[in-house]
Amino acid sequence: MQICRTISDLRQAVRLKRSAGETVGFVPTMGALHAGHMSLVAAAKSANDAVVVSIFVNPTQFGASADLDNYPRTEEADQALLTSAGVDILFLPSVDVMYPAGAETIVETTKLANMLHGQVRPGHYRGVCTVVTKLFNIVQPDNAYFGEKDYQQLQVIRRMAIDLDMPLSVHGVPTVREDDGLAMSSRNMRLTPQDRAAAVVLSQSLAAADAAALAGHDVAGIETAIRDTVAREPRARDLVVDIVQALTLAPIDGKPNGTIGIMISAIFGPEDDPIMLIDQREITL
Repeated sequence: MQICRTISDLRQAVRLKRSAGETVGFVPTMGALHAGHMSLVAAAKSANDAVVVSIFVNPTQFGASADLDNYPRTEEADQALLTSAGVDILFLPSVDVMYPAGAETIVETTKLANMLHGQVRPGHYRGVCTVVTKLFNIVQPDNAYFGEKDYQQLQVIRRMAIDLDMPLSVHGVPTVREDDGLAMSSRNMRLTPQDRAAAVVLSQSLAAADAAALAGHDVAGIETAIRDTVAREPRARDLVVDIVQALTLAPIDGKPNGTIGIMISAIFGPEDDPIMLIDQREITL
């Protein structure tokens, strides 16, 4: 696996792949890799000749400096995982490489990024769109892969790629879960054993939502099923629930039909070091 830390080195490495007639799949990550990330790598490897992975903890998508400072960084272990998975190129830029002095341009979807979870995390998706646009421009992949766990992020990036006429395809990959149902996340590393056990309530609440939806409940009834389930776990707080039309994220009134997306988030951990976990589910009615 070739490791590149500068834009010029990365572009040269990709150029060599292109000159050999190879297609390029790209998996952008913030490191602290787990089986969920590796499922993205597997999807990229199955459909492309060469795979590029980036690891960059992007400061512009964090609301609180403490959250950024505490984000897990496991570069050595990450490199070992990617090498064993057969990744061709690893891009490891610094903040100065991605945001040189004087940089002032941002990229933002005006609607999708400022609704639903974007209201809970103001500026988050602006940071995501900006860094992903830069990474797409640097790598210039044929295909890019993102987890469905961050459902809104996936739709934001898809919309951005369409609106900016980016010559690539954005692919969503199903959420990978622990044996007890908890969605895999790098943030899980920060949970105490007690909070780790409590966090499974998120997937349990989505199962309750699934049952309510299939039983014919309206949106209010589905949300009640989620809230009642999470309310039984005192370690979970500040629950946010969004039930929307798939892809467009348009709000739903009354009884849903077609394919809906359910997005939830909750806070775990102490007040001075909160850990936000997210989860999602698509349900077709």
